[in-house]
Amino acid sequence: MKKKIQNLPLDKFINFSLYNKKFGYYMKKNPFGKEGDFITAPNISRLFSEMIAIWVFSFWKSLGSPKKFNLVELGAGNGEMMRILIESFKNFPEFFESCKLIIHEKSPSLIKIQKKKLQKTRINWISNLKRLEKLPSIFIANEFFDSLEIKQFTKKKDSWFEKFVLLENNKKATFFDKKFNMKSYEKKINFKISKNQNFIEYSELGIDYLKEISKIIKREMGGILIIDYGYFGDKMKNTLQAIFKHKYSKPNKNIGNSDITHNINFNLFQRVTKEFGGLKSNLTTQKDFLIKMGINERAEILSKNLNFLKKADIYYRIKRLTDDKQMGSLFKVMLIKNQKNNFKIGF
Repeated sequence: MKKKIQNLPLDKFINFSLYNKKFGYYMKKNPFGKEGDFITAPNISRLFSEMIAIWVFSFWKSLGSPKKFNLVELGAGNGEMMRILIESFKNFPEFFESCKLIIHEKSPSLIKIQKKKLQKTRINWISNLKRLEKLPSIFIANEFFDSLEIKQFTKKKDSWFEKFVLLENNKKATFFDKKFNMKSYEKKINFKISKNQNFIEYSELGIDYLKEISKIIKREMGGILIIDYGYFGDKMKNTLQAIFKHKYSKPNKNIGNSDITHNINFNLFQRVTKEFGGLKSNLTTQKDFLIKMGINERAEILSKNLNFLKKADIYYRIKRLTDDKQMGSLFKVMLIKNQKNNFKIGF
């Protein structure tokens, strides 16, 4: 049998590994929960989603309580967060009536799981954000941007090189660097991505999403709440990583069977937002956000009449979400909104 060899830039290789129709990681299995490779915050504690629900309701009020608005979850995982959001929203009938619930999801197998979990709910699934009705829109992106494919560039002396992958028979992958014309690339994307950098790691698709959403927010009012692995700081870092069977793995191993991810450079997101004009952003850690939203007070109410074991379980789960050594500081929360809106609950 003839060897099938491909030379792919890093982002195309990641996209192939995660979203190939036959054996892409997100296309063939449910990566969430105990059976999967990771557990996201909504699956750790329902209190996480309850705090998001309270935040969304408060943000809607700051928009003047519009009679119709879009609530869009980007990449809804196994549908757990949306399930709790809907349960919570039902306590606010006027708000719930106004809310057009939308999920933007790329994986057909995850859409199936979401539809099963969210039966008898009035949710629309959309593949293209351009199809959104022209209404005020609130976007929720929990661990969405870190799952998008990235490019990497390294500066050696005065030249830039892009990371490529030599892929043999869809099984063996080797990294190599290829000379790259950064000047013409920056002209094409209309953004000085290399400013003050010797190393660049970013998602072209992620920035496209950010620009499209920023356009909608600016035009229709609204905002996006981003919750993700990430770091602040001007200098970009190499954060490319893979998870295989709950353990860290090499991104070029176990192709199609491991999750490939990266940490968001929130400084870059701020730069993009700033250049857009008419928008402003707030930044904090997941720990501070959840505590300001009242997660501890809610836990107290919930655990009042429970036995010791159930009470301990609630607080153990909150610790996972807010402890500095766990998700508390590793995850950041960013709000991008229209400049005229001074809302900053949670920040």
